[in-house]
Amino acid sequence: MKSVNAAPKLLREPEGKTIRSLMVPMLLGMIAMIVYNLADIYFVSRLGTSALAALSFTFPVVFLIGAVTVGFGHGTSSVCARLYGAQKIEDVGRVTIHAILLALVTCAVLITVGLMTIDPLFRLLGADETTLAIINRYLKIYYFGLIFNVGPLIANPVLRAAGDARTPAMIMLLSAGLNITLDPILIFGLLGAPRMGMEGAAAATVIANFGTLVASVAAIRLRGNIVFPRSLSLDLLFDSWRRILQVGIPAMTSAAVAPVTTAIITYQVARFGQASVAGYGVASRIEGMVLLVLVALGTAVTPFVGQNFGAGRMDRVAKGISWCQRFSVAYGLSVAVLLAVIAPYVVRLFTGDEVAISTALMHMRIVPASYLAIGFALAASNSFNAIGKPMPGMIISLTRTILVYAPLAWLLSSVFGLVGIFAAACAANVIAGAVGLLWYRVIFAQLK
Repeated sequence: MKSVNAAPKLLREPEGKTIRSLMVPMLLGMIAMIVYNLADIYFVSRLGTSALAALSFTFPVVFLIGAVTVGFGHGTSSVCARLYGAQKIEDVGRVTIHAILLALVTCAVLITVGLMTIDPLFRLLGADETTLAIINRYLKIYYFGLIFNVGPLIANPVLRAAGDARTPAMIMLLSAGLNITLDPILIFGLLGAPRMGMEGAAAATVIANFGTLVASVAAIRLRGNIVFPRSLSLDLLFDSWRRILQVGIPAMTSAAVAPVTTAIITYQVARFGQASVAGYGVASRIEGMVLLVLVALGTAVTPFVGQNFGAGRMDRVAKGISWCQRFSVAYGLSVAVLLAVIAPYVVRLFTGDEVAISTALMHMRIVPASYLAIGFALAASNSFNAIGKPMPGMIISLTRTILVYAPLAWLLSSVFGLVGIFAAACAANVIAGAVGLLWYRVIFAQLK
């Protein structure tokens, strides 16, 4: 077995500095993808209400594909990080090849099932015939482009597992940049291109995916520090798949549950009027942007803990998670105070409706007090994923969303109204953070 020091900084440099070096590029990549999605919605909205409605109907499909991506990312990163830490570089190459084969199979299944279910699925969701025709034109191009997702789907987590967060961020920036550039050209027929309308939005995504596929292949060859096996090692194929999916499936489940919980909470808020839903939507979007920092922090935990666990450096694991917890407290408290102060000014940029403003302000003055606990929960969940023990992380996620937030919001809203819903969100975050912290201490104390 060839031994190579794949990413010494994850094993040797100061823990806080190492985690920051992983977190910041991830954050930039996430922001780039959000900007792309907003730009996509903007350009499509110029085609009219029907086109915008069609794009909105496809969001559940996008969420599902996103959940699959999250699962593959966590599973592949966890397995490869541990192998990097143990200096089993040839095994990293084998797992990478097998992950690519698994991604190809998964994308083929998604494409087949997706194409077969367009009409029944979106009729079930409430699309009329006019909107359904637009959805068909969009998804029949979009689905076929999924095959190009295989590159970044595997390359990004493998590179992160090696300690390289900058290259995946550059790939995400490339994807977002290509999408934003091609959207208006293909949708509206600029620069001599044909005016493709809704099909142009899908084609822009497919072309951008192809561009990121090329970039991913180049990155994995040039920067992955991987020793690829001479054969496909098919005798170990299902072992690799089992190890990836052991972490990946629970991560997919956690990612898929989040939008379901959001839909349940939106339904409960809707009992207080459409203006309250609008205010809740504004506050939720601001919350999503604020929490990106903690999501990036949690994502950085997987390669850091995975490599150090693989190398037997439990002292660095403990110090790294401790740094994450201190960062979560400092960031969470700072954001809570900041949002409480600037909320009246920020909310009025989005709406002038007094009920909507009141709802958004209520949310932004109650829920942010619990953001530090979300950092605790994410750090614990991703540390469990990193060492190949994904079930505690999934349970923490389900505890926050399904077991606490949704039922407690229903109970408290019947007594306290909207305040009860937002108090339930705060309580769910705190409980998830506490469970994550205690569970982390128990499991990692045993590992020591």
